[in-house]
Amino acid sequence: MTMQELRMLQLQHSHLLSPVSTQQVLQDLCGLQAQFFSNALHALRIRSSDEPQTTAFIKSWTLRGTMHVFVQEDLPLFFHEGRTIFLRTKDTMQTDEWITSARKSYFSALVLDLLQQGEKTREELKSACFAAGMTEREAESVFDPWGGLLRALCGQGKICHVAQEKKAFRRCPAFVPMDEQRAKRELFTRYFTHYGPATIRDAAYFFKTTQAEVKFWLSLLPVQTAEVDGRTYYWLPGTESGAAELPECLFLAGFDPLLLGHEKSESLFLPPEHLRGIFNLAGIVNPAVLLHGRVVGKWKRTGKKLSVTLFEPVSERDRKALEEAAHHLWPDIASVLYP
Repeated sequence: MTMQELRMLQLQHSHLLSPVSTQQVLQDLCGLQAQFFSNALHALRIRSSDEPQTTAFIKSWTLRGTMHVFVQEDLPLFFHEGRTIFLRTKDTMQTDEWITSARKSYFSALVLDLLQQGEKTREELKSACFAAGMTEREAESVFDPWGGLLRALCGQGKICHVAQEKKAFRRCPAFVPMDEQRAKRELFTRYFTHYGPATIRDAAYFFKTTQAEVKFWLSLLPVQTAEVDGRTYYWLPGTESGAAELPECLFLAGFDPLLLGHEKSESLFLPPEHLRGIFNLAGIVNPAVLLHGRVVGKWKRTGKKLSVTLFEPVSERDRKALEEAAHHLWPDIASVLYP
């Protein structure tokens, strides 16, 4: 197998060549990272055959302890028994330096009662807690900007973010957590079906786990393998249909799963010299321009203007292909700029 064939399989398996329903995209890709909800919507748009029905989405902290959007049916999977949770003390129901566990329980009951009545913004919940006696010091923990009590309740699967950019919360529908082993088998099956071909390091990076655990699950799955450039790639048969050639140009989302799904320094699409142009030191993963299967720049849309920052020179023909792809994806843009 060649490197080009590996790239084609990764594109096919992640639904970038043959669109499917938004529900299938979210399930197959184990949700989409959604610190910025607009990024998740774009990642869905370039893979989906329908419009996303966000009322059926859950937005919460799942894989790697980061914010993801996923479908309600997967609540039992992502909040399975024995799951690894990446939390600080203030993100749990335990006593911390700002508030006691008893007071956390008191405010958690208040938050749950309020959300039982319907969706509430973070500020509405905060005002209600202050009205119920929360002090400024206690608020440092309860409404910590990176989590706090709201994250603890999300971690229990009791509440979740509303699937939108603005911070608001709602109650989760009732569910029964999956057994840990069954859930992990499902997650690794999805990963090697829709992110594969992938290496052991890729999977360990994606799940934030050990290579030993990845090897354990690989031993239980009927994976196919290929040796390319000294690395072993694994995958499960998935969607093997799609374009016969690499698309000329794709505008990937910020935090796109094609890049987040693999160890960034070993990406098949991101040249090492462009790594910091996409994965910056502040933890942001910029929207990438993929030209002939290679990241050549990043993009940003402001109103009807699309700015493309190129990391390397491209031919006039490729620039035209880039602009045609942009107008096809966004028919309303007025201009493509190269700052």
